[in-house]
Amino acid sequence: MRKEMVLLNRIKDRRAEIGVIGLGYVGLPLVREFVKAGFHVTGFDLDEGKVKALKAGRSYIKHIPSKEIAGMMKSDDPSRPRKHLTPTSDFSLLSKMDCIVICVPTPLNEYREPDLSYVFNTTRVIAENLKKDQLIVLESTTYPGTTDEDMRAILEGTGLKAGRDFHLAFSPEREDPNNPLFSTRTIPKVVGGYTGDCLKVACAMYDCIVEKTVKVSSTKAAEATKLLENIFRSVNIAMVNEMKMLFDRMGIDIWEVINAAATKPFGYTPFYPGPGLGGHCIPIDPFYLTWKAREFDFSTRFIELAGEINSHMPYYVVQKTVDALNERGKSIKKSRVLILGIAYKKDVDDMRESPSLKLIELFRKKGALVDYNDPLIPEMPRTRHYNFRMKSVRLTNKTVGGYDAVVIATDHSDYDYEFLRKNAKLIIDTRNAVSAPARDAKVVKS
Repeated sequence: MRKEMVLLNRIKDRRAEIGVIGLGYVGLPLVREFVKAGFHVTGFDLDEGKVKALKAGRSYIKHIPSKEIAGMMKSDDPSRPRKHLTPTSDFSLLSKMDCIVICVPTPLNEYREPDLSYVFNTTRVIAENLKKDQLIVLESTTYPGTTDEDMRAILEGTGLKAGRDFHLAFSPEREDPNNPLFSTRTIPKVVGGYTGDCLKVACAMYDCIVEKTVKVSSTKAAEATKLLENIFRSVNIAMVNEMKMLFDRMGIDIWEVINAAATKPFGYTPFYPGPGLGGHCIPIDPFYLTWKAREFDFSTRFIELAGEINSHMPYYVVQKTVDALNERGKSIKKSRVLILGIAYKKDVDDMRESPSLKLIELFRKKGALVDYNDPLIPEMPRTRHYNFRMKSVRLTNKTVGGYDAVVIATDHSDYDYEFLRKNAKLIIDTRNAVSAPARDAKVVKS
């Protein structure tokens, strides 16, 4: 029997051992789907806090309930005490896996260049434990060529050859946390393999947990697909952000214009402005392609311009706040500013690359006294670029009224916007969240 058929049969019979590296917003939902499909999963993470939480049956991601984690840590068969999920920081167990899925961060460095240290260090650890017939899949967003050039070179340093001795593939994550319409299972999964057999094995694995797999011709095509998806969003958001700034000078409400344009049943897709871009994908992914493009002596001017516009938005919000305070005879220095929402997106507890963090930094540099409120993030954890050590303040009539400006950065559903309108001295609304009367001077759209 051909070696790929052996692994295919183990996958189809749910006997394959699945290893997921990185138990964050991408890896943990993936673990959940593999467990639901009947696989035993070993979850790998360097963060001992995550490993301990999972072993205790606790979730650290809002849209994955702790009861589901607790269920994964139990066995359905008392005579076989093996659990559905084994969380661990012992990477030597990779040698026991049939399929390994990599879900680690791919951030930018201080020069806005790709930082693939997490991917390459993980690949080196896999290489130390690589065995024949394993399937290795990268899900982390990256530039075309990472999988079949960089990763393959590291793995083949063992003497084993991709496509002959082990399988290699790329399948971009498409997580949208807390989206009520789509989940890991229902979002189509793009898959590209190093060889035809690699693609066949990778699709067989994903076919067990998603409703539809979309095959592409190569790992590079799969890597490029993810970049196109997010650059499309970045460019369109940049366009409406630029139009927002222009229409503001012209006395035109950008949200009114967008809503009117959205009534056109063809040829238009609504995108909405904001205080900047957040999350792990849209603020970062475009720069992976612009960096790789230099290798081909190509300048991605359109993409880079979109990045410049989106990166400027926190500065725009701060200036609008400064101007609004100035009109009220108040200096930004020593003014009390409350940021509402530090999550990058409505109704999630994820603050990766959140523009609210940049807002806090900019307001502080101007001498403002800054607090925040976020019902989903009671205490601000350390991030890659910031360590503010702040706690969410309570929203009461007295506290809200005590701030010189309240900046709505994330429009969580839990916020009572009418309460805010009545009690705040000044609201800087970056999300069109407050339905204020037309002549309510205390609400400034930004």
